[in-house]
Amino acid sequence: MCSSDLADGSVFEGELIGADPDGGIAGGEVVFNTVLSGYQEVVTDPSYAGQIITFTYPHIGNYGVNDHDFESARPFCRGVIVREMARRHSNQRAEDSLDALLRRFGISGIAGVDTRRLTRLLRDTGAMPGAFGTASESSLLAAARSERGTDGIDLVAQVTTPEPYTVGDGPLRIVAFDFGIKTTILRHLSTLGTVEVVPASTSAAEVLARRPDGVFLSNGPGDPAMVGYAVDTIASLLGEVPMFGICLGHQLLSRSLGGATFKLPFGHHGGNHPVRHLATGHVEITSQNHNFCVDPDSLAGRADITHLNLNDQTNEGMRVIGAPAFSVQYHPEAGPGPHDSQYLFGMFHELMTAKAGV
Repeated sequence: MCSSDLADGSVFEGELIGADPDGGIAGGEVVFNTVLSGYQEVVTDPSYAGQIITFTYPHIGNYGVNDHDFESARPFCRGVIVREMARRHSNQRAEDSLDALLRRFGISGIAGVDTRRLTRLLRDTGAMPGAFGTASESSLLAAARSERGTDGIDLVAQVTTPEPYTVGDGPLRIVAFDFGIKTTILRHLSTLGTVEVVPASTSAAEVLARRPDGVFLSNGPGDPAMVGYAVDTIASLLGEVPMFGICLGHQLLSRSLGGATFKLPFGHHGGNHPVRHLATGHVEITSQNHNFCVDPDSLAGRADITHLNLNDQTNEGMRVIGAPAFSVQYHPEAGPGPHDSQYLFGMFHELMTAKAGV
């Protein structure tokens, strides 16, 4: 048996899956994700650094895992909570089980949990620190209450690439900041040109020395207020080269304009969030994974709001006034998720070709 404790004293019981946690305890900020499939992409998304992922869908692991669906070289999440882990996986693409993937990378999990009850609790009280494992309940509660969560921590520094690398070989040159970039995003960008992926701490001078036709600002984990070095760099690049940001990239671009960010109660994590494109009125079903959001009023006079979340009316996209730069809070690359918003990569391509004179 294994138990899970939240910082408010709530207790859940289940069975340990994945790797044995160090010292019998795995801790992190507990959030929930509502996707029905795509669990491998979720677990390997670097944006979950520092977090324990609760899957609301009750049956997880039924189609296994494979090397192609990794969104990063390894998972950065702190753990996984599920209602039921599939005893057997069955799919022609499967190369191993989800449990084997967790064990391979030292990620612990707990199964048999009433995830409906846990999700309702998180919706009512917000994402909160938690811990699970085989240690005593008192030890788990103490670990949960001492867990820092994701506020006030530079998690980007933990997930960014240590050295630059290149993907694709097209005629356009794209510099992509790795704040926790997903493999599926790189696949999309590489259809537009040669992508040079650089560490999050890369300076504006280093970027411009690469003579890019466009700069991409990636997704990533944690509090955008803790990545001030990237905000300063983006501010220096603004207007010099076309820019496109996704998720954390959207927040950092907004902060470079003087915008303010704040933490949502329980974040947006799932593959079915409705977003209205304000210019057309079209509603896009989107994949989302973020805990922080941009205050639209703080962008007044600096950017136009382009997209709106229909669940809670939060800002989902903006376009910079007077500069070829735009960003969205959600994930148009759809890994996992629907394909409604992939046109945004085409918009980025148009900005780059206009600059390059192609």
